[in-house]
Amino acid sequence: MVAQPWPGVEASWSRYLHVPSTAAVDPAGTVHKWHVLDNAADLAAAGLEPVGTLLCVHGNPTWSYLWRSLLAAAAEAPGGPWRVVAVDQLDMGFSARTGVFRRLADRVGDLGDLTTALDLQGPVVTVGHDWGGLISLGWALAHQDQLAAVVLTNTAVHPAGYSLPPALTLALHPAVHRWGTTTSATFLRVTHSLAQPVLAPTVRAAFMAPYLSTARRAGVGNFVADIPAAEDHPSRQALDAIAEGLRTLSVPALLLWGPKDPVFSDRYLRDLLGRLPHADVHRFEGASHLVQEDRDIATPAFAWLAGKGLVRTLPAGSGTAGSGMAGDGGPARATAPAVPVSNPATFRPMLAELDSRRGDRSPAVVDMAPPAGAPSSLSWAELAERVDDLAAGLAQLGVSAGHRVNLLVPPGIELTTLIYACLRLGAVIVVADAGLGTSGLSRAIRGAGPDYLVGIDRALVGARLYSWPGIRIAAGGGASSGAGASAAAAAKRRLLGAAASVPGLLASGRALRAAGQAAPFPEPAPDADAAVLFTSGSTGPAKGVVYTHRQLAAMRDTLAATYNLRAGTALVAGFAPFALLGPALGATSVTPDMDVTAPRTLTASALADAAAAVSATTVFASPAALANVLATADALRPEQRRALDAVELMLSAGAPIPEPLLARVQELVPAAAVHTPYGMTEALPVTDIDLAGIRAAGSGNGVCVGTAVAGAQVAIAVLDGGGVPSDAPSTTPWATGEILVRAPHVKDRYDRLWITQTHSASIPGWHRTGDVGQLDDAGRLWVQGRLGHVISTAEGIRTPVAAEHAAASVGAVVRAAVVGVGPAGAQVPVAIVETTPPAVKAGPAPLEVSEAVRSAVLQDTGMELAAVVAIAQLPTDIRHNSKIDRTALAAWASRLLSGAKAGRP
Repeated sequence: MVAQPWPGVEASWSRYLHVPSTAAVDPAGTVHKWHVLDNAADLAAAGLEPVGTLLCVHGNPTWSYLWRSLLAAAAEAPGGPWRVVAVDQLDMGFSARTGVFRRLADRVGDLGDLTTALDLQGPVVTVGHDWGGLISLGWALAHQDQLAAVVLTNTAVHPAGYSLPPALTLALHPAVHRWGTTTSATFLRVTHSLAQPVLAPTVRAAFMAPYLSTARRAGVGNFVADIPAAEDHPSRQALDAIAEGLRTLSVPALLLWGPKDPVFSDRYLRDLLGRLPHADVHRFEGASHLVQEDRDIATPAFAWLAGKGLVRTLPAGSGTAGSGMAGDGGPARATAPAVPVSNPATFRPMLAELDSRRGDRSPAVVDMAPPAGAPSSLSWAELAERVDDLAAGLAQLGVSAGHRVNLLVPPGIELTTLIYACLRLGAVIVVADAGLGTSGLSRAIRGAGPDYLVGIDRALVGARLYSWPGIRIAAGGGASSGAGASAAAAAKRRLLGAAASVPGLLASGRALRAAGQAAPFPEPAPDADAAVLFTSGSTGPAKGVVYTHRQLAAMRDTLAATYNLRAGTALVAGFAPFALLGPALGATSVTPDMDVTAPRTLTASALADAAAAVSATTVFASPAALANVLATADALRPEQRRALDAVELMLSAGAPIPEPLLARVQELVPAAAVHTPYGMTEALPVTDIDLAGIRAAGSGNGVCVGTAVAGAQVAIAVLDGGGVPSDAPSTTPWATGEILVRAPHVKDRYDRLWITQTHSASIPGWHRTGDVGQLDDAGRLWVQGRLGHVISTAEGIRTPVAAEHAAASVGAVVRAAVVGVGPAGAQVPVAIVETTPPAVKAGPAPLEVSEAVRSAVLQDTGMELAAVVAIAQLPTDIRHNSKIDRTALAAWASRLLSGAKAGRP
């Protein structure tokens, strides 16, 4: 039977072994016939000595075929080769049908019998999936003398506190169990259908091959029946022992996860992280239960093993698979000097400024649109007391250092208080704004896995509807009015599933402190996690970015040093992060009356009113917000204009800003220095330039964003002819490449995205931004787009930003994007433009517009456009409403120009 070819499997891997059984359920002297996929023969034939063994254990209802990608990559793995032994468990795959009901403890023992027969030598890494993950961990705990590491993919070790997933509950039902799992192939078909994308017919057939009859599916049904859902289940004791024993494992661990899995969802990942807190994690957004089929797990798994030092030393000059390293290409370059490491003794906690101003009665934070019943302003003394009261209340509820607290509250006094109360406790704030949209926000929250979730009513409705994790706390008024709430409000809070409310926690914390019963607040460790901030999602699914207390403090200090922000500064923040840093900077901060998830809702009047409320000296707003401010400036009253006349510093960032727009902003705030910092969620800010500097730089290939801010350094990883960045930093002028950043305020890591983090840090000491640019002779940085947006033509690589600016200079063009259409190495540039008046239907731009755009782009950049397409509105990210999704546009333009149904970009 095993002679039949299966896609992706070498015939030499398939072998049988006869293994004596020690299982109590088997009669004495029983010998079972096992089937495994094993590359040992191939390694021996090639004269290769493995550095260790990957022991791969499938779950139900798969078989060793699941691990074929690891077998295929093992011989040439970085630092390898590795031996891979992928087992077919007894009663599963092509191993023997024993005719005996085998429980969890039996299966762990069975695996031990097999490895004894195999006489595995050297270090062993267990690799498991589904219930095979639990069994592999049972083996790992019993063989710690050989154990080098554990790798787990979508598995579970304990159902405590959880109800079984609906699919398993149904499969266990007496009316369904035998038919669904054994007499029919329904359970197999449903499992195979979970693959994202759909399995190829030949692959699906291979997965079905061992289970073509009722007799051969008996193990599938028994596996389901052995799920220890109840405490009195016969396998519960073995489950508990493995689950608790897992806490004692200190070997490296890697968790590769498909978050769309309807069976082993992210809640099981969170449980595993509670037991293996040191584990590295990568969540493959969009992947499901069969993560091995949905994504490449072999490349990261072997790269991880190499990075953990579990393999022999790589030869000098060797690269690591999946690291993103490549030949340097391009011109000879200078190496960027190192940035001095910040002195740990200089660390000043984020709450230091607030604590130092406990007696200050001047305004600290002002809310232009407070919730009903909430204060519109707090002094420094009031804010300090409120933060401590809320921290005491949260601690009483159970929040402690390391707990993640998701804050779904609009910027203002309440959010500011929550943030600093969490920092006071050492809890980790999770900030994913509603601007990500419902699906993006759901992905972010599930990925971060908060222990607590604080939200306004709308957010709590979403938490209930989408099953967002975390104990819920109601914010604001209405249903969350706390002590003394009306019966209707209390009922609403219960309906929303809130365990507590912010007003109630404030009151209880205040009472505890007044009675002297509040526990002293711990001093958070400088290098402990402080925040998980999410990117805008403009370049793919939003990514969680982890900052430590030290890194947040470094961000505060960088902003203070770069822009002279200090005690006495009054800040209008049309961008949430700056409002939240206000108390740490010692700056009075005010959030204008606007929808922070829609920057274009900021009007000139709302901005001026906020400035007047605090006698603002500094304003921060996104380019999209400023565009609407300018569009509504005619409505300003004289006193509102006077408030803006007093502004000394105007900051705007989030997307490239054309000089004409900044010039109009300068007219609105005539006394202000107008600056456009360049940065990202991972490092804010990186460089800075003012309007005068932009004018002095003139036009060039991209957008000039100035020089590095205090404490930061910028370099370039030069692109080769194929658009691949090098693995070394360069400061050679005019060399185009990926922008690299190093600074004390660069993020600690991407959250639960080990692959992404490894790539971003593949040049030691530097963060790969994914942006493309070049340095000029004066050391100024010019941003030219994203690495994924580089156009790879037959003549070489081209970047889009300069061409986009040239296209946007045409009078009828509002905004423009230039993308590459066609295969890499033969792409042609296409301009997609928003016009005045807007295009009624997407398609070729009017002749006069097309000719003008082609001429402008050719004259300014030398780029010949293949087509000019008009569209009603370019797709942008929600948070900034200004970052254009060129990847989506390129795919859309390709469909449109090929004559296919294009749909929406």
